[in-house]
Amino acid sequence: MAVATKPQKSTRSSEKTDALVWLYSVLLTLQYGAQPLISKRFTRREVIVTSFVLMCEIVKVVCALNLMAKDGGLKKVYKDWTLVGALTASGLPAVIYALQNILLQISYKNLDSLTFSILNQTKILFTAFFTYVILRHKQSIQQIGALFLLIVAAVLLSIGEGSSKGSSSGNADQKLFYGIIPILVASVLSGLASALCQWASQVKKHSSYLMTVEMSFVGSMCLLLVTSKSPDGEAIRQHGFFYGWTPLTLVPVILNALGGILVGLVTSHAGGVRKGFVIVSALLVTAVLQFIFEGKPPSLYCLLALPLVVCSISIHQKYPYQVKKKES
Repeated sequence: MAVATKPQKSTRSSEKTDALVWLYSVLLTLQYGAQPLISKRFTRREVIVTSFVLMCEIVKVVCALNLMAKDGGLKKVYKDWTLVGALTASGLPAVIYALQNILLQISYKNLDSLTFSILNQTKILFTAFFTYVILRHKQSIQQIGALFLLIVAAVLLSIGEGSSKGSSSGNADQKLFYGIIPILVASVLSGLASALCQWASQVKKHSSYLMTVEMSFVGSMCLLLVTSKSPDGEAIRQHGFFYGWTPLTLVPVILNALGGILVGLVTSHAGGVRKGFVIVSALLVTAVLQFIFEGKPPSLYCLLALPLVVCSISIHQKYPYQVKKKES
């Protein structure tokens, strides 16, 4: 009787984990999809970008610490936390993400929105690649096909977004060295950082909440170093940290912080590849919300991408890689 009970407990635990993963994924999709519209509506143009980002990190840390306190994680952190462990698990990914954001800003200024959006989707493939290299998580043939379906859907959505915006013209060498190369390097770094976060949470058993706190701290330190000699730093010194803020500005700040915590939970429980599906699905959510609140109908490309996203998610979930006897 005892032998028969264990598989039932294991099955129930697995089902509970799957349910949590889907809940986190759906919430993250809604957050990603709603964030652009909410930020646009509640954030004035005068708000200094660096102050907004730093405030997001502060709120993220406060939320993560509260959640750790509720589940009893703070006591364990107090006993087991080490600087070396923190730098190994969270320091490197945080620095990589900071470098990635700088490269994205350089690329965004030198590419039209369509090219930028399309090339930015390659991070999904790099995430799958580094997940295999670092964690040896293989993808089945069907899952590889699902990833390419997702890339096609992302390209269609990018075309739909870029078709309504004028494409910039400029020097070909400048586009290559200051546009295309930076965003491709940023995509590689994004895939590497995502795989490292997954390794830290799944192999090193590093708490996703603790990683959120550590990465926010390291990322904020990097941002402060860059800001000290940037136009944003000068603007903060002249006008103050909260220049242009209103009470409503806290709405996108809190939403962004909650999204950061959800990213950690999704990566911890489901891996970085799932995050790629969330990001592309969120583009559809944004299109729907724009239609509901702004009366802007979804483009034909968006309607074509919808079934591709649904199919890719379904296939990737239904046909996981089966470990062969020799491999096991």
